[in-house]
Amino acid sequence: MYSHASESFIKQAREIPEPELQKFYSKLLKLLQGKDFGHETLDSLQRLYLILSVNKYTKLLPPELQKKLLSLLSSPVEQLQVLSSAVLRETLPLSGQELSYNQENISQLNSHAAALLLSQAESKADLSSLCTLLLRGLEGRPSEGPSPSLMLTLPIINTILTHSPDCLTEDQVTLLSKKLVDWLRYASIVQGGGASSGGFFTGPRSRQPVPIAELDGTVSGDFFTVLCVGQGFTEDQWMNVYSFSMLRHWLLTYHSVSSGNLMSDAANRLQLSLSLSHSHSFSNDDRSEVDGSVVSMVSATSSSSRLLPPKERLREKAFQYCQRLIEQSDRKAHKRTDTELQKACLVEAVCILDCVCVEDASLVYRTFPCIKALFGRLSSDLSFARVLIPIAQFYLNHGEMAAVDCDGVWMLVFGRYPGELFNDPFLAHEFLRFLRLNLDSVQLRVPQYIRSFPNLLKFLAWDSPAVVDDFVDLLPSLVTPGTAVELLHSLLDLPCLTATLVLQLRSVSLPIAEPSGRGVRLQDAFRNPSLRGLFLFLLRGEAGSGDTIDRLSTLHELLAEAADWPRVVHCAQVVPVLLHIYFHRVVEMADEKLLAHLILVMLERSSLLLKIPTYIREIHRVFSCHLLRLCKRRPSLVVDQSHELLEFAGATANVYSKEEIFTHVVWVLGEYLSVSCDSRCSVSLITSCFEALEAVLFEITSSAPSPGNICPAPKVITTLMSALAKLASRSHDLIPRVSLFLSKLRTAARSGSVAWCADEEDLVSVVTRGEELWSLLKAPGVAQSVLTPPAHINAPQWHRDTNVASPLQLRALTSLTHSQ
Repeated sequence: MYSHASESFIKQAREIPEPELQKFYSKLLKLLQGKDFGHETLDSLQRLYLILSVNKYTKLLPPELQKKLLSLLSSPVEQLQVLSSAVLRETLPLSGQELSYNQENISQLNSHAAALLLSQAESKADLSSLCTLLLRGLEGRPSEGPSPSLMLTLPIINTILTHSPDCLTEDQVTLLSKKLVDWLRYASIVQGGGASSGGFFTGPRSRQPVPIAELDGTVSGDFFTVLCVGQGFTEDQWMNVYSFSMLRHWLLTYHSVSSGNLMSDAANRLQLSLSLSHSHSFSNDDRSEVDGSVVSMVSATSSSSRLLPPKERLREKAFQYCQRLIEQSDRKAHKRTDTELQKACLVEAVCILDCVCVEDASLVYRTFPCIKALFGRLSSDLSFARVLIPIAQFYLNHGEMAAVDCDGVWMLVFGRYPGELFNDPFLAHEFLRFLRLNLDSVQLRVPQYIRSFPNLLKFLAWDSPAVVDDFVDLLPSLVTPGTAVELLHSLLDLPCLTATLVLQLRSVSLPIAEPSGRGVRLQDAFRNPSLRGLFLFLLRGEAGSGDTIDRLSTLHELLAEAADWPRVVHCAQVVPVLLHIYFHRVVEMADEKLLAHLILVMLERSSLLLKIPTYIREIHRVFSCHLLRLCKRRPSLVVDQSHELLEFAGATANVYSKEEIFTHVVWVLGEYLSVSCDSRCSVSLITSCFEALEAVLFEITSSAPSPGNICPAPKVITTLMSALAKLASRSHDLIPRVSLFLSKLRTAARSGSVAWCADEEDLVSVVTRGEELWSLLKAPGVAQSVLTPPAHINAPQWHRDTNVASPLQLRALTSLTHSQ
């Protein structure tokens, strides 16, 4: 992780002797006692920070040095503030030199000192005292000059509220709500610092106040917002910006309505809000408590808003502020950075509007026309895709109440965005987070959600490591009786989708006449009209156009050279995890017909996978695990799908290419092909299964494997023998055939090495298992009770009754066989 030089430097810092460390403390203290701090002082502070940070245990600094470091927090050099704050945080708790501020020196507080002050707090009482101290500075009239502590107040309080939201009293919440109203709505509308018009007589008296401008350069005719620009900003304008940045957090923390008074409060606010929205009488009486505030004549609210309680008044002003931001976002900004600022402010504004509408239902009717117009304006511009996520949240929360048609929003959000912007990591994060937070509502109110899973999987296919956690939560909601089969095929072909998405982007960015190189054949195949349908099916936006591709093997051959692409490899690594989640959900909700279909899909797709060896092995392992779970839950599935299962188990090639799943299919046939599991299981069915497995076992043990194949695993052979013994114990006419084969197997093994088993220990294990089964079959009644025990033997309580326990039966059987 670190370079060799860095590791050596860190090791030296950890192993510094105590005498040398004390000398270093003394040297640093002398440097800090000087008036000018040069490079040597900065280097020494950096070295001290390294020594403290890489050691496991907290070190105590000399009191004089700690006191000097505390004084550096108020240094005019920010680098000294940063270093001293970092060093002191490594020595917490401070020993006798606690950092404290009172009302007199609170004005010296800066962001680095505030960070240390917060990290020093040991209890909720400490945080409450700090909040009280900070808020007390807001009660008086603001100073005319710059006051850094005032501008730091809101960020510090916002940080405190994140960790301890209950540290403010009701009176403090009311006070700060009033102040937020002042800063949001009544900030100055002239540029800070005064602007000079130039000329010979330029001087302090000739400077005239210049109004704040909009992003397009026009003079602002309304109140100040974060989207206003100027040569400089006044203190209350900075507070306006800070207030907006923490507004949503503040509303979510302190403006929730109690459930007991929800209906009455909503009715009262609805009546009052309607009277406000229909009132056209403007008045300057609705002023801030802070002297010197400026009231906008363009968007001044009704004087009735003075009657609102502080929380409701803040909600109303937040509504007005966000409405103005949405209006400002329609202006053409001169700078690209301002355009990005408009998008960020739009996201925050819509989120705040959604927040206030959740708390005050009456605002929904006033807000929806604005949100609807904003959606209409932005829906055709993909660069505003991230803004559409909070708009979708607004429609989801309030669309039903406002009785508006939301289909256009869902078609865009679930259709075009994933289909065209799957490679945008920020959009993927925001969109999937929106789905996770609103999963229940989305399932209930958005019919497009389930059908759009092919589009949603594009996020996963493109950047699997980043979004796999999201799909672990989302995948169960996408599994329904109507989508289960198609979704299984889509998950298995997810690496193919990854390769196709890469090809799609390359086809757009690269010319058709591309120079020869790696991937050219694939690119040509992607553009080939005769093969285009294969790729278009993978790129489909909605489910329902078919379960899978008819020419799936052809697609896998085309994409073979993409098997080692990093994105494809990463995608293949997450598919087994998602398949486990998929099958757990399927078992809970699927009926027997669907489970039978899924068994067929597993058998078919075990040979139709993208040629990535590790991927194929993992998929076979997942199929094997869940095939057992499905059959254990519904044993009748073995009889229903006996033809397909026997066809799979009767193919000798599967022994070598699909060892894992082949072994489990054989075990399932031997375990559940019984009258006790399904009354439809006939003697002829047992016999046909026996003959198919017998033929395979005879073939793989009678000769050496074909060139290119290794010897079959001992587990395969012993599973086949056990399955034959189980079937024979249910149809006694088959016992002589099994016994004859097992005796020949023992004779062949004693005569020397065999071609079908390369390892001597494996051969001994196979022969031992054969002798055990041969001994069991000498007593057919006992064999059936051991190989196919009754249900009550396998019940959870069987081990508590020693009279019917399997160990007792095995001991009796052992004594019988040994006596012969």
